[in-house]
Amino acid sequence: MNPVGRALWFIESHFSSDISLDDIASAGCVSRFHLSRAFGVATGHSIMRYVRARRLSVAAKSLSNGAPDILSVALEAGYGSHEAFTRAFREQFGLTPEQVRAQRRIDNLELVEPIKMDDDLITQLEPPRYEDAKALLIAGLGERYTCETAAGIPALWQRFSPHIGNVPGQVGNMAYGVCCNGDGTGNFDYICGVEVSDFGRLPAEFARVRIAAQRYAVFSHRGHISTIRRTWNTILSQWLPDSEFKAADAPDFERYDERFDPKTGNGVVEIWVPVKS
Repeated sequence: MNPVGRALWFIESHFSSDISLDDIASAGCVSRFHLSRAFGVATGHSIMRYVRARRLSVAAKSLSNGAPDILSVALEAGYGSHEAFTRAFREQFGLTPEQVRAQRRIDNLELVEPIKMDDDLITQLEPPRYEDAKALLIAGLGERYTCETAAGIPALWQRFSPHIGNVPGQVGNMAYGVCCNGDGTGNFDYICGVEVSDFGRLPAEFARVRIAAQRYAVFSHRGHISTIRRTWNTILSQWLPDSEFKAADAPDFERYDERFDPKTGNGVVEIWVPVKS
């Protein structure tokens, strides 16, 4: 079972108790950094948001069945007070616990059911090559995303594309999609950028990231860009746990060169995964 599968089993078996990201990562036999990245790619959810949503979904079912004591439901869901439970419940569903209990139905709620891993998200990987890359300065447009909002990344590329070739101090013609500054709960920065020689002449609205010299496993994704999630998932959930390496706590990135056609979305994209022994 891959780390995400182990994590899902652990969550479903323990979410009514007080579990942390470290607990879940330990069950997945990987670091919290690796698991946060792999879980988001595989499921489209941040780990702890998924845990919260599962707890509240079970609580909603109990309330719709007429649970007499809302505080008991709150405690079972891991909340120490009626107020904290009500606040989280309303944020999740747009209704209070009292309203759901009164209406005796949940068909108007977006419940989060247990995730079953999709075998279609596994693909055949070409063997990677290994690179000891120099430090990079990347500049471009960036946004803060969650696993749930990452579908907006193509729109960021659409905004950045006209800048390629016109960025002050640009080095070479390759574009980079850099994932960095993950906080362990599913939030991360994504920067569409190019390599630059320095940050001194950039427009004020440009994001900047320094990537230290690092060893990488480099994979090739072939085909349409819309299927790149399968390649990422296979790397993080299958190749990396079975390899001799661990994920390094450093930015990873996609590199786009002349083999990729941004108009059609077809071609070859390189995925650079930072690794350590």
